[in-house]
Amino acid sequence: MTAKQTIESGKAILGIEFGSTRIKAVLIDEDYKPIAQGSHTWENQLVDGLWTYSTEAIWYGLQDCYAQLRKNVLEQYEVEIETLAAIGISAMMHGYMPFKGNDILVPFRTWRNTNTGKAAAELSKLFNYNIPLRWSISHLYEAILDNEEHVKDIEFLTTLAGYIHWQITGQKVLGVGDASGMIPVDPKTKTYDTTMVEKFDKLIKPRGFGWKLLDILPKSLNAGENAGFLTPEGANRLDVSGHLKPGIPVCPPEGDAGTGMVATNAVKQRTGNVSAGTSSFSMIVLEKELSKPYEMIDMVTTPDGSLVAMVHCNNCTSDINAWVKIFKEFQELMGMSVDMNQLYVNLFNTALKGDADCGGVLSYNYVSGEPVTGLSDGRPLFVRSANDKFNLANFMRAHLYGAIGVLKIGNDVLFNEENVKVDRIMGHGGYFTTPKVGQQMLAAALNSPISVMETAGEGGAWGIALLAAYMVNNDKKLSLADYLDQVVFAGNAGVEIKPTPEDVAGFNAYIENYKKGLVIEQAAVDNKKN
Repeated sequence: MTAKQTIESGKAILGIEFGSTRIKAVLIDEDYKPIAQGSHTWENQLVDGLWTYSTEAIWYGLQDCYAQLRKNVLEQYEVEIETLAAIGISAMMHGYMPFKGNDILVPFRTWRNTNTGKAAAELSKLFNYNIPLRWSISHLYEAILDNEEHVKDIEFLTTLAGYIHWQITGQKVLGVGDASGMIPVDPKTKTYDTTMVEKFDKLIKPRGFGWKLLDILPKSLNAGENAGFLTPEGANRLDVSGHLKPGIPVCPPEGDAGTGMVATNAVKQRTGNVSAGTSSFSMIVLEKELSKPYEMIDMVTTPDGSLVAMVHCNNCTSDINAWVKIFKEFQELMGMSVDMNQLYVNLFNTALKGDADCGGVLSYNYVSGEPVTGLSDGRPLFVRSANDKFNLANFMRAHLYGAIGVLKIGNDVLFNEENVKVDRIMGHGGYFTTPKVGQQMLAAALNSPISVMETAGEGGAWGIALLAAYMVNNDKKLSLADYLDQVVFAGNAGVEIKPTPEDVAGFNAYIENYKKGLVIEQAAVDNKKN
């Protein structure tokens, strides 16, 4: 079929992902290739000290994103989207969205918030399991510890993906990967860990709430399961033009970590991926459980329930973007025309000419707090001494190193202390947009070959579209890993770059200086302006 025929016959599949700075929609054909796209740019807001997006911004963003997709389809194929084979919704993981009926009780608290330190520490001790600051259970328990009035009224607690899915299908469910970022999931049962749920209920029993934990959590579903159908109300909320018809099957909603694994064919044991954009995280699919909990390593699952060691970093490319804008202003000041894509390409490639250890200069990209390195708040810093080799190449290389420095610190624990083995690591996200540069830097950081596919830029919207396809097109009943390997990617392993000994030694020298310099970052946070 042509793309137009695929759309007209209702066989196209739609994936939508809510990222931190962009909502993206991707329409794919029966060969899993993107045939149309739409997007909407948005930003979180700091309200009363907490990072949030309003529900109005969520729905306006979704509707505008879909409208841009519809416009793209009309311009390319002169056809309306009337129906689809399947739909999938993905979004940034974790966070806190408590509801009474359809009303949200407090503004959405995103993964970016670091106000849950006391709760996360107490729960980690109670469960003997690392519970990160951003997980839903940390937010819930922190609200309990802070005696927030709304807690007694909670009827449903979910993530952003779970919220959108509920509103367009009526189903209070969540994909197992996203569910594992609410409270730990047992990889054997692929649902919430029974022992931990019981411990939490016992912990809060004296508070006298009218609910227990499982009463308010969404049901956990495995990849491939049906998670409901688009309702008439859901169709109208998605497509305000009124063309999209209800009744379309919708796959389990997933978090961006899970869809990143799918988009990079990294759901099989001994595979991994690194997503590097506004935030960064690595996902290594384990063969067995780790020997003990680590505060900097989160245990989540793939969309089909396999155990994953996740290193999540709140910051990645935002500080690089801020510096590139400074170079843009300089070019404009000098009367030059500015091509932002070319500016990024030139600056990134310049970094390859820098010293392997960046000449001693350091970059801390902490726009917000960074739990892995123990920073509750952030102050972007560029640090150098009078004797460092300060030039443009080292300046850019230090920023590229700094963007994945925290990621390296966390993964060093996995590879050096737990002796985790990985056969393949895939990279995707904005950090890898300029060919080879980010790939080479990450290979040096992890001392591992890094592969990038042409589809890496498609990201999680494409990943959730693939999960929707897996739900409706898996006639052979393959596992998710085999479906991706044999059907979707069909042997495509991407382009691989191996680390050089010089780059590895240089990055190791950089990271040792980086760790010593964390006291500078801490001092900047401690002495911040109010």
